[in-house]
Amino acid sequence: MSPSGKSVHDQFAREQFITLYQKIATGLQTRTYDCSQGIIAHCQAAFPQLLITHKDEKRLQLTGNFISLERFETFLNGSAQTYSHYQTPNKTKVKDTPYKQPVKQQKSIDQAKDEACPICLETLKISECTVLSKCKHRFCKDCLERAFHVKPTCPICGEIYGNLTGTQPKGGTMTVSSDRSSLPGYERYGTIIINYHIPRGCQGDEHPNPGMPYQGATRIAYLPYSTEGNKVLKLLQRAFDQRLTFTIGRSSTTGQNNVVTWNDIHHKTSRYGGSTCYGYPDPDYLKRVQDELKAKGID
Repeated sequence: MSPSGKSVHDQFAREQFITLYQKIATGLQTRTYDCSQGIIAHCQAAFPQLLITHKDEKRLQLTGNFISLERFETFLNGSAQTYSHYQTPNKTKVKDTPYKQPVKQQKSIDQAKDEACPICLETLKISECTVLSKCKHRFCKDCLERAFHVKPTCPICGEIYGNLTGTQPKGGTMTVSSDRSSLPGYERYGTIIINYHIPRGCQGDEHPNPGMPYQGATRIAYLPYSTEGNKVLKLLQRAFDQRLTFTIGRSSTTGQNNVVTWNDIHHKTSRYGGSTCYGYPDPDYLKRVQDELKAKGID
């Protein structure tokens, strides 16, 4: 492989890693609990998927995904016995017909026998069960309502139901201008210039460290003034309006924490230099960014 080819490959691998990291990070929540030392010791053994930190002598701060935190709360409420008897839910394919419809009702009931809700781990009751229309995963109605209150996605596979709202700090601006100069690979077109500004502030409950200050950010991005470039611009505007473009976390370039970072929607922040410098030419970029936006329900 040529040095230039290796650089492109390395850059692609890096972008994929950052995307995976940010997808995981944006799906995490932080909750605080009053716990005894006995509970702390059991929690560390029974819930290794949760990050446990001590707020003080009597309070724990747990970080994890929605399902893991809900299971921990079930344990705190006295349902620890559920965990020792838990079996992985059946993966039998579910028919497209929801439970509430009479057509093929008995088949759906038979499939749900002995199946546990993936969130609370209690046996699913047919009358109180909700089947998601696209992915067909099943949950207790109350459990799913709590999950959708946090984020309208399937807690298991991440399939989107409705419009996502992200954790981008409020009060930011996205302004658009253009000039006649062209980008490499798009010599027939002018350039769209996007200016983002997110002011500094204090983190909210939806952020990693509520109450702590975060540094703001100013970013510039470029698109070709072509038909497809303008299509991407409209999608990026929707993403910004839904607070999906940025989040608060650790910078992947500086390692600094509590700063505004990109939220796995890649932007071209340079006019030149190719993909290794976040610039052009990059013939597949417009397609890739549309795929990233589609993964957030924007298409």
